[in-house]
This record gives sequence, C-alpha cells and structure tokens, in this order.
Amino acid sequence: MTNNARRSHLRKLALGYAIGGFALTAVLAGGMTLHAQGIGGHNSNAPVNYAADRIELQDRENRVILSGNVQIDQAGLSLRAARTLVNFSDTGSLSIQRITATGGVEVTRGDERASGDNAIYDFNRRIITMAGNVRLRRGTDTLNGGRLVIDLNSGLSSVDGSASGGASGGTSNGRVTGSFSVPQDRKTPN
Repeated sequence: MTNNARRSHLRKLALGYAIGGFALTAVLAGGMTLHAQGIGGHNSNAPVNYAADRIELQDRENRVILSGNVQIDQAGLSLRAARTLVNFSDTGSLSIQRITATGGVEVTRGDERASGDNAIYDFNRRIITMAGNVRLRRGTDTLNGGRLVIDLNSGLSSVDGSASGGASGGTSNGRVTGSFSVPQDRKTPN
C-alpha cells in the first residue's frame, strides 16, 4: 500500500469515526472542527430529569443548586457531576437557561463518554462546553484535550489542547492527544 493510499485509508477511517458521536477525530489536528451527525440529532427541547443528594432552590436568583451525586438526563444524554448550578427564567413557566457542572463531570451518550473538570450546557445557544482534563472514549479509541465544544444545532464539535486558549488543560504541552484502534489485517506476513 502506498503512502497516499494509507493516508486516504486513514482519512476514511477518521471520517467514519467522527460521524459516530463526539467527533474524536479532532485528534488529527488540535482545534480542528468536524461534523458529527450523531450530536446534531440531540433533542435539546426534551424534558430534563435530575436526581441529587441535596437540592437548594434560590428563587430570587432564578437558580437551583444540585449537589452530591448529581445525575441529569435528557433524551439519551446523561450528565454526572458532584455539583451543578441550574439557571432558569420564570416567565409564567420555568425554562432552563444553563447548567454549570463541576467536580468530576461525565457526559455520556450511547457508548461514548466524555469526562472533564467542569462543563456548561447553554440551552439558549444549544452548546455544551467541557474544560479541564477532557477525556473522550469510544470503545478503545481515546482523545485527551483541554477543551471540548459541542454545537448541538449544527453537529460541529471541536477539541483543543488548552482549556482557556492559553494554559495547558492537563495535556502535554497544550496539545490534543489520543489513539485510534486500527483494523487488523487478516493476512499474516511470512
């Protein structure tokens, strides 16, 4: 197989992987933006269910604090964290505006899992941003970076090596790292 054929094969493999979920192929270039159909299909208008050890309603501030083993689920998307702050508006009926999660945050959808130090789910913009020691896993494939941004409207996701555009987010030298599993050739060399 020539170098060009190998590169073409790797590109096809990477593109096929990106379509499946969290756009893990961003490992090919830090900060690269990719289209992931699976993410764009998420129903951000579905009801949000939650459970926690403790809930504090701060009515005057239009927010709810959930703490202790927080579990939030919406249309197949699950978020787990130690603590969340849920901002809402009250214009006749409650409407969630934003969820800010901290402390061992994990977001799962199907067989894909993203974890990081914190996350923000902005319901108005339909964007989830995870920052700090971001790790993505799908099967045996992995991706490590500083920040992950998922646009639920367009299905575009991007990963970069730093959590704030400058400082390293727990990755080596602020770069995106990871590994892909490779299909094994059934032919064994002699």
